[in-house]
Amino acid sequence: MLVNILIAVLVFGLMIFSHELGHFITAKWAGVKVNEFALGMGPQILSHQKGETTYSLRLFPIGGFVAMEGEDDDSDDERSFMSRPVWKRMIITAAGAFMNILLGFIVVIILTSGQDLLGTPVISNFSDNAASSAYLKVGDEITAINGQHISIDNDIIYKLILDKDGVVDMDIVRDGEAMHISGVKFDMRETEGGTSSIVLDFSVYGVQPTFFGVIKYAWLWTGALIKLVWNSLLSILSGNFAFNQLSGPIGVTTVISEASSQGIQSFLFVLALITVNLGVFNLLPLPALDGGRLFFMFIELIRGKPISQKVEGTIHTVGLVLLIILMIAVSYNDIIRLVTGG
Repeated sequence: MLVNILIAVLVFGLMIFSHELGHFITAKWAGVKVNEFALGMGPQILSHQKGETTYSLRLFPIGGFVAMEGEDDDSDDERSFMSRPVWKRMIITAAGAFMNILLGFIVVIILTSGQDLLGTPVISNFSDNAASSAYLKVGDEITAINGQHISIDNDIIYKLILDKDGVVDMDIVRDGEAMHISGVKFDMRETEGGTSSIVLDFSVYGVQPTFFGVIKYAWLWTGALIKLVWNSLLSILSGNFAFNQLSGPIGVTTVISEASSQGIQSFLFVLALITVNLGVFNLLPLPALDGGRLFFMFIELIRGKPISQKVEGTIHTVGLVLLIILMIAVSYNDIIRLVTGG
């Protein structure tokens, strides 16, 4: 148990470090004074001063920050955050999420490098009594599902696992001719959590990996993960997923622990998925998130002047409080699932 917790802390630490490193590197590039680069929250347990910046490790491994001069309060320093042009501030703000997604891409490259074959969207065979074989044929290249472009096999999997009724529209290429097929049906099965999921009843062809093939496939796989995260968020907002299906740090720690016990491939996939999830989530235009700060900067671009820091700061503070309440609620869900085994 202790080893699993340690692995989870290291994973969270790696994701937080990559995120804050993005802010730090771009702040230095833009000439912004960085007062502190911190991993963790709460009291300092280790710190080192180098130049104008304090590098610190804090007690609680639940976050981190890059404290830039004048980011959250008024400052007359010529190197303050607010003294930089808005486009530079936008780069600094977005860089954390970008680094999370970049970390996911690197992990996916490692995953892809270990595969014997790289999956394509071309159907190779069907399982016995496959429902979809009434609509699809061996050799069909799937190019879109419900209007979303398909590039690799994982695109197919990630799109289908979010479907709720087992009926999808597909665009395919058959014998060189583009076709649209409406209402492709799949069998459904009930999961342990009481929800239903599509039974994927066909396999696809694979190709031998090459250096550039691995890079391309990893790029497309990372894009597929981004789309999966985005579509999952939309499903939550549309009510397709219940609130009690959300997970917080406790649930994520459990998933990481289970993945690490199943082998390096499972562990790396979970790491890639979580860090991409973190990057995409941070870009949502919600108060207290980087996306919320970017939203105010877009308004500044339109208005030609920034919103009052006091007003923006109040909105972000309220957003942070609501985010903490949400995290407490989903953590409660996690604890209930652990206790009940659900």
